Amino acid sequence: MTEPSYARLSRRLREDIEAGVYREGIRLPTEAELTEQHGVSRQTVRRAFQDLVADGIVYRVPGRGTFARESTGRYLRQLGSIEDLMNLSTDTMMEIVTPLRRQVDIEAASRLRLDTDLLYTVSFRRLYDVVPFVFTTVYLPESVGRAVLEAPEVAAGASSTYTMIGLVEPHLDLPIVQADQSITVAAAPAAAAAAVGCEPGHPMLRVDRLYSNEREEPTELAISYFLPEHYTYRVTLRRR
Repeated sequence: MTEPSYARLSRRLREDIEAGVYREGIRLPTEAELTEQHGVSRQTVRRAFQDLVADGIVYRVPGRGTFARESTGRYLRQLGSIEDLMNLSTDTMMEIVTPLRRQVDIEAASRLRLDTDLLYTVSFRRLYDVVPFVFTTVYLPESVGRAVLEAPEVAAGASSTYTMIGLVEPHLDLPIVQADQSITVAAAPAAAAAAVGCEPGHPMLRVDRLYSNEREEPTELAISYFLPEHYTYRVTLRRR
């Protein structure tokens, strides 16, 4: 499906803001300037600005213009699709804490609907501007885990811009099309606390995601602990 003009313009402005083009009070281009630069209508520009304002990315000052909101030092991720999750790799780093290995985990195997308690697991942290903001443990069925076992990105101490679903999906018979997600507040386990630099028991945002293919077969379970001081989670909901 072709991306609407306003969405394409909104995405480009978001990318510029994330890249720091409009830091320190620099005004975004006016509606007239954007109309001329991108060859779109005033209505398209207004709709793009409306989306950015609604998402809290920019604010408008009457008589002065439109400005990006000041950075809070947190990693901000706007999620609306599986592709958004895979695109974490565009601006964060994955550092392996515990390399991919085969082990027994009864609870994870049950959530993956496996016939065996054996699976593959890997733990890592992600960093934004060298600051760790999340610790994640990923559980994979044996057939999936074996396919990426020798990948250098999941070796001990490896650092890369990959995501696990990005590494795994090329080896799947069917692509990932769904992620069932639950979000809770949880005390930081020792491993998560050590990875992100907080005290054990510190309040964290726990996000569980179970990825599935079009046959609703689970292909990956990811359990993440986000440090609230360095992470903002945002989802946009729109009426169909």
